Amino acid sequence: MKLDVKQISSLIVGDPQADRAVPPTGFTARLTVFTSAAMAFLAVFALALSLATGRLADRWSDELARTSTLRISAPADQADAQLRAAITVLQTTPGVADARPLTPDEQRALLEPWFGPDLPVETLPIPQLIEIIEEGGGYDATGLRARLQAEVPGAVLDDHTRWREPLVAAANRLRSLGWIAILLIAASTAAMITLAAQAALAANAQVIRVMRLVGARDTYIAKAFVRRFTLRALVGAAAGVILGLVAVALLPSADVAGGFLTGLGFQGAGWLLPLVIPPLAGGVAFAATRSAALRTLREQS
Repeated sequence: MKLDVKQISSLIVGDPQADRAVPPTGFTARLTVFTSAAMAFLAVFALALSLATGRLADRWSDELARTSTLRISAPADQADAQLRAAITVLQTTPGVADARPLTPDEQRALLEPWFGPDLPVETLPIPQLIEIIEEGGGYDATGLRARLQAEVPGAVLDDHTRWREPLVAAANRLRSLGWIAILLIAASTAAMITLAAQAALAANAQVIRVMRLVGARDTYIAKAFVRRFTLRALVGAAAGVILGLVAVALLPSADVAGGFLTGLGFQGAGWLLPLVIPPLAGGVAFAATRSAALRTLREQS
């Protein structure tokens, strides 16, 4: 529900007489502030997860879609000849921009996470890897495999499709789950604030009856509840966002060795996105409280 300037002004200034119908402190006040703070804190992490997995999906898609790997497993006396033959085939394949054998140091770096930094690559029967960089629309993988099978029998082409697509799909699903979590957090906040508003209305039924006797309309009484609960939600959400941003800032920064488990925070202008959570929480509280107040007041008539 949209708030105009007059409604925003009335929320801030309030009406002292109508405000007496709403307890300034107590269980409902603490519940509203705590719920808003906790949900805003969780929303910050859900937003950070959604943005981080989005970046991860984009990076995997961009970086891996244009590269391939050729693996050559051959007897020692044939390894050099097959390597030269493979390079020749790749250099004459349309769609291949570059093809180069990985050095022993590069292959050692690839195996280091599993076998440690002192792996003697030169003395082990490890297949020779060739990095392939694509250009334009890429190459014909089926045709290239047929040529390699005929000219380089020890070569195996891996265009990364088999494991790239599931990784990108998983990252995209995680991003969607992050946004779904934000929607569920908003719905839970609305439900809790609705219950708190109904409890406050029930606890002040006697005061409301007196106000009605002196001519107060339901919309006038409801406005006091809407104001109090909206401001409480704003304050609680602001505190939750601050705590959430501090917690996200303390997470490990992006690191190649950590891979997916690092870099889950915000980047650049993304740090500003959580600032929209308190106004959204206030809007949710406004709509939920107004609906609950008017409905409960009708039932008490």
